[in-house]
Amino acid sequence: MPVPAVAGSAVVYDKQLGKTASVERHTTLSADGFQLDLPPGRYRLEAYHGKQYLPTSTEITVAEERVTTTLKLMRFADMPTAGWYSGDTHVHRSMLELPNVILAEDLNVALPLNYWVRDSREIPMDSGPVLPPEVQHVDATHLIYPINTEYEIFSIDGKSQTQGAVFVLNHREPLRLKAPPVSEIAQVARQQGAMLELDKHSWPWSMMIVPIMNVDLFELSNNHHWKTQFGFPNFVLESAPDWPEIERNERGFTERGWTDFGFQTYYALLNCGFRLRVTAGTASGVHPVPLGHGRVFVHTGLDFSFENWMKGLNAGHSFVTQGPLLDVRFDGELPGTTWEKADRENRVIITGVINSAQPLTSVEVIVNGRVQSSILPEQAQTEVGSYRATVDLSVDLDGSSWIALRCYERAPADKVVFAHTNPVFVDVAQAPLAPDRRALTYFIQRMDAEISRNAGVISAAALGEYQAARKIYQALLDGRQVP
Repeated sequence: MPVPAVAGSAVVYDKQLGKTASVERHTTLSADGFQLDLPPGRYRLEAYHGKQYLPTSTEITVAEERVTTTLKLMRFADMPTAGWYSGDTHVHRSMLELPNVILAEDLNVALPLNYWVRDSREIPMDSGPVLPPEVQHVDATHLIYPINTEYEIFSIDGKSQTQGAVFVLNHREPLRLKAPPVSEIAQVARQQGAMLELDKHSWPWSMMIVPIMNVDLFELSNNHHWKTQFGFPNFVLESAPDWPEIERNERGFTERGWTDFGFQTYYALLNCGFRLRVTAGTASGVHPVPLGHGRVFVHTGLDFSFENWMKGLNAGHSFVTQGPLLDVRFDGELPGTTWEKADRENRVIITGVINSAQPLTSVEVIVNGRVQSSILPEQAQTEVGSYRATVDLSVDLDGSSWIALRCYERAPADKVVFAHTNPVFVDVAQAPLAPDRRALTYFIQRMDAEISRNAGVISAAALGEYQAARKIYQALLDGRQVP
């Protein structure tokens, strides 16, 4: 049933990370004129409307007389016409705010985590209101699905012992299970038609829940990616791998280092055979970040619906972006496609277009976790001032492989602004893809550390899940069949 935005509504958002420079202050407005009561002075107004419009700004001087001004945003991409619709799968905005906010941010699908527990004794159904399992349509192409759960476990029986976070998305009724352990949660989630999302790759339990829960989604753009200054250089720094790809400075992770930590973890999991699909979430409502700053675009074709969007998300017909807008195909097929090939040697052609507000700095083809090629394509500036690049690349493969396209957009102050497709897969039965031994060694070390840290704290069943995950990674390292 439609839930219209209230005419003339405004939602103020004001978040700051402690006393740092990581600040997000803005107001989302409904599609109405508005007025401000300001003391005399000079002011700058900036307007944004999601990813498909160029931001605009103006300066006004307020004196004694009323000042009237108009802000006009120019659209530079029309993703729905090409069958792409955006979503944020990590949302902490209230159900009252969301009808206003998703229209202002031009976000097609919001999955608010209305059920949220943080201690092993808590049950999700006791943490939120009773909500119907019904899609709430703000208009024909903007909607909210309300029954989603976050297990974010910081304590065991009231005592500090962080495990991490995992999301259950699109279930039918509030969950009645505690965590840890997590295996039964995954089973019940599947029975309710839900999908499981890895929040951040770096939580203590993250590399355990991937094989144990058979997680569906990997948050490639996560809730530490902000429009404002990067705020968590020391987050899990002590347990991160010492890989040269993960850039650090005197403060800890750089934003690029944090981003590459996520990329490298995702790539390693793919190489292990865990075909997680990409997604993006902001945790807007908690962190200093607008809803949908990082978002996932899913291809539904012209038949947009919540059901079709979730099917496309699960199929990997998707890309994640903080800016650039992709419409690319692999041998004419969408991201997420899998081919079974008899021949060891294969070639895949990548074609399409990339629209961006600022020029791209690189377009990269990723094969089995490595940059196979990096180009700076010719980019034409459009009449409205955006940029458009055409992609036409060939990729030669030897044996089973996966391929993805990622690109970066120019941004001020060393900000990271990227887009990344879900992979496509070429399976050659006689030439399987070998897991990354360096990553598997790290995963096993993480399981050993967690087994030691949690012994005598969590239940035997919960500890057994870490032990089971360790056996899976050890079998992969030894080249044995996964138990």
